Amino acid sequence: MPRAPYPDNWSDIDTALYKRSVKVFSSVKKMLSVKLKLHADTQVQQGDIFLFNHFSRFETFIPQYLIYEKTGAYSCAIASGEFFQGDTVLARYLRNVGVFPHDHPRLFPLLAEQILRGRKVIVFPEGGMVKDRRVMDHKGHYSVYSRLTGERRKHHTGPAVLAQGLEAFKATIRNAYTDKNYDQLLRWKEDLHLDSLDQLLTAALKPTLIIPSNITFYPIRSDENLLLTSVELFADGLNLRQTEELLIEGNIMLKNTDMDVRMGAPVDPYKVWHWWNRYLLGMVASEFRTLDEVFALHARPRNWKQKMLGSYFKKSAAATRNQYMEEIYANVTINLSHLASTLIMHCIETGQQQIERQRFFTILYIAVKHLQNNTKINLHRSLLNPADYSDLIAGTSKRFEQFISVAIKNGLILEYEDYYQFLPKLQEEHDFDNIRLENLIAVYDNEAEPITAVRKTMIKAMAEYDHVDPQKLAAWHFDDERRDLSWERHLYSKAHFDDINEQETATADPMPFFLRPEHGNGIGVLLIHGLLASPAETRSYGEYLAKQGYTVMGVRLKGHGSSPYALRDQSWRDWYSSVQRGFNILKAHCKRIFVTGFSTGAAMALKLASENHAEIIGITAIAVPLKFINSTFMLVPLLHGTNKLVGWVSAYEGVKRFIENVPENPTINYRHTPIRSLYELRLLIEDMDEVLPLINTPVLVIYADQDPIVSVKSAQELFEKLGAPRKQLKIINADRHGILLHNLGNTWEMVDDFMAGCIDETNKDESGQRRINKFNLYPLPESSR
Repeated sequence: MPRAPYPDNWSDIDTALYKRSVKVFSSVKKMLSVKLKLHADTQVQQGDIFLFNHFSRFETFIPQYLIYEKTGAYSCAIASGEFFQGDTVLARYLRNVGVFPHDHPRLFPLLAEQILRGRKVIVFPEGGMVKDRRVMDHKGHYSVYSRLTGERRKHHTGPAVLAQGLEAFKATIRNAYTDKNYDQLLRWKEDLHLDSLDQLLTAALKPTLIIPSNITFYPIRSDENLLLTSVELFADGLNLRQTEELLIEGNIMLKNTDMDVRMGAPVDPYKVWHWWNRYLLGMVASEFRTLDEVFALHARPRNWKQKMLGSYFKKSAAATRNQYMEEIYANVTINLSHLASTLIMHCIETGQQQIERQRFFTILYIAVKHLQNNTKINLHRSLLNPADYSDLIAGTSKRFEQFISVAIKNGLILEYEDYYQFLPKLQEEHDFDNIRLENLIAVYDNEAEPITAVRKTMIKAMAEYDHVDPQKLAAWHFDDERRDLSWERHLYSKAHFDDINEQETATADPMPFFLRPEHGNGIGVLLIHGLLASPAETRSYGEYLAKQGYTVMGVRLKGHGSSPYALRDQSWRDWYSSVQRGFNILKAHCKRIFVTGFSTGAAMALKLASENHAEIIGITAIAVPLKFINSTFMLVPLLHGTNKLVGWVSAYEGVKRFIENVPENPTINYRHTPIRSLYELRLLIEDMDEVLPLINTPVLVIYADQDPIVSVKSAQELFEKLGAPRKQLKIINADRHGILLHNLGNTWEMVDDFMAGCIDETNKDESGQRRINKFNLYPLPESSR
């Protein structure tokens, strides 16, 4: 049965219905497991025509919502004509919220009218879902798969045609103003339903801007989901296309997925025009009376000038199309799966059928660090936040594990203890509707292909791996530590943390520090600050040590120097991981290392010493908190348990989340102590019973006799439990806790003497080992070579 003809005009947007639809979508979005992030500056306000890559039906609801949320502007869109057959509820709804059928004979004039009224137009120029992400051919040209032909074709030029038709009509309006043709101007004002001639002129003076935009989902999953299961209950057999879309799109909606929407640089079609285009337009602009005449320029020109202009417009549309398609794909949000897939496919292309696991991890890490300095590439936040990528080298990255587990499940890779083997399936061709299920590595590689710097960086990282300098790696790890603080501060700077943050007084620089002396002695010192403080607590002492020739690393315990809320979310093992990372950075520069910790940092130093690292030649533990002056500390486990219980059974976070305190050093320490952190400190103290007997390294223990926080009774208990054969205990006269920061009782000089003695003993030991080795009595241990 033939389709009923569309009316020449189309109903305007029902703004009340549009607003209700936005509210409904907002509610639905909150229920879905999609973390939506818009990356745009002024493009949302500037743009008229917004172009999006399109590979999921779910995302078609997103642009209208984002634009309205940011600007309050209404948007029009285009849908398949099949949805407008008959006077159905769906057809009426789509018409009333600004959706037009793709096959309406007046589509371009209708959309142009909407733009002149101040509306936005949203287009998915690919015309179909790009499932394989293959948008470039072997010559580097952009194309898209066509379901009609089963082949690839150039993208449609529709958005470019719409934009340049608008520019031509705007020129016509401007000419009418110049010629004072007010009768014509008034007719246009009435036809466009504008309030005034000034509004018409304003629309004519504004350049028509196309905003190329990219939507990237991460990760892409293909496992079973609730949506597919529900549909299967009511559908008698799904075809491959339906199953694939439910698997992929259901996981986007129902599982934890990041959705990054990036708006690129605006494309102005007028700037693509040759001067001859503009000259011809000036000659024929006064001949146009309606938008329909403008858009009929190529098909039904009235004279040779219009015919020639139409021919030039066709060429200009193709040039504009190429420009905005390149910009769309330049705004892919690159993630770890893109990098891993690019590396794998490059290995296969160069004849490598396997890769060592450690090589794989390290190359990926090197590439991440290089790409972070490339401002032209859009990196997913997980490649900017060290908490997500810094464990790559250790092979414990959760994001990498997710990627590799999918690859193994799909039969693309085999995993062995020391290497990964690439399987033949990686190089097989797959059906368009099947590739996301069968070969996600190819999909990720295709999506990243337009970003040529990604492949070049991966190749560079592969070459660099073979001669990477350990100190270069250490410098990158140190950069990660500094980045980690920046991310932490950003994360906990949101308004709902203000109740505590606004009362904080710490202004001293909390960044971790690495100090290299002008004339080094080859020995390193690792400094670890106390609870509630930051590296600022050990900075002045570190500078004192650097002047003596020591290389100094001041670590930042996770959760410190940012917000008490950040500290509340960390365990003592998170703090200790910070210490281990700092130690690894320092040992890339020094083969002999002292570790000095204060208070909680001292407990961390002792735990590190219990692992008996060959590089550590001495430990200074100052004011280790085994016993406390305030006996109410014993109630912390009870209060923490109550907080957890309340958090489990209600939306309220706990009966008492923080304890306010008056710090000795208000420019360094938090004023609020999380109950959870005190509980974690108790767990760390309990761990000391197992740690202390294992220590073989020389230890200096220092306490203040009148410490207002840590009881001096801790000193003897700690000293007796220490397994170190060489240990010293010093009690100084001081009534403050921060004896290291303020060098009370000549603490720094005490540590100087201790370190000098350790150095002498180490030199004697090494000298003796060399003499013994000269006579081949036994070989040197590996760590001494």
